[in-house]
Amino acid sequence: MTRIVDLRSDTVTRPTPGMRQAMLHAEVGDDVFGDDPTVNALQERIAAITGKEAALFMPTGTQSNLCGLLAHCQRGEEYIVGQLAHTYRYEGGGAAVLGSIQPQPLLQDAQGRMSLSDIAAAIKPDDSHFARTRLLCLENTWNGHVMPHEYLTGAAALAREHGLAVHLDGARIFNAAVANAGEGGDPLVALRQITDVFDSVSVCFSKGLGAPMGSALCGSRELIARAHRIRKMTGGGLRQAGVVASAALYALDHHIHLLRQDHAMAQRLAAGLHDLPGLAVRSAQTNIVFLDVSEGRGPALLAHLKAAGVLATGMIGLRFVTHLDVDADGIDHAIAAIRAFV
Repeated sequence: MTRIVDLRSDTVTRPTPGMRQAMLHAEVGDDVFGDDPTVNALQERIAAITGKEAALFMPTGTQSNLCGLLAHCQRGEEYIVGQLAHTYRYEGGGAAVLGSIQPQPLLQDAQGRMSLSDIAAAIKPDDSHFARTRLLCLENTWNGHVMPHEYLTGAAALAREHGLAVHLDGARIFNAAVANAGEGGDPLVALRQITDVFDSVSVCFSKGLGAPMGSALCGSRELIARAHRIRKMTGGGLRQAGVVASAALYALDHHIHLLRQDHAMAQRLAAGLHDLPGLAVRSAQTNIVFLDVSEGRGPALLAHLKAAGVLATGMIGLRFVTHLDVDADGIDHAIAAIRAFV
């Protein structure tokens, strides 16, 4: 039987045995009434970790970002965002469709940064001809790159000079925090340094942290109260959600340090491919590796890998994402399969 090494995304992680036990024994209530103790504990915990007044548990990161955007902006207003950012490109146009919020997409460099001059130029004057600019959205990590702290603080300061709020799509913020903390540092201290820059942060539990589902929007009590109403309008009222909230709590207790292993596996993959002709390796700063294949042979390589039991994606170059369920043997199998293709 062919071994499957699934490197399509860190969303494919499965609950660990300890996480399954936590879910089995979770205390539950009805979250619409506000009396699910496990959901309440998770919201209090992630709010404290991010340094915000409150948090709201969501089924998905897309809903968390959407509720954040709609809580910050009214109809006919706009948010500034990267042209390749997840909130603009990969979330179904939800802010525009459901909130009548205009996105103002800007070009990004290879590390996902919009230039500060472009951001400043995109902020509209207070004039009836224009949508009113209300929000700047950033993303960290971006395609596996950790956003430099100086860039985050500079962009946020520029936004606030013009009266804008600042939101972070932090789907992989724990990866960024682990990378910033280094080998001996505290990831939670590094994470707080990032979140202190932003008015609101969306945090995902179902990627590198390995929970089966769930994200949280973190911000001020006023913002989260607005987001709670929006979550209801977007179909997100929850009942006995403590079953899945317990998985997120377990991940916060037990899985953050394991992200270092994911990063090491990505570096192992990149190192095993760096000298191959016709291939160019990008990223590997955290848990994502991109591979550019010459002469349009990317689809052929993807098909070859699938036949060898290695799964990847090819939307923006070949992408390989390491996670809890990938070990060194799996990475070595992927390297051998790619080398055999070359």
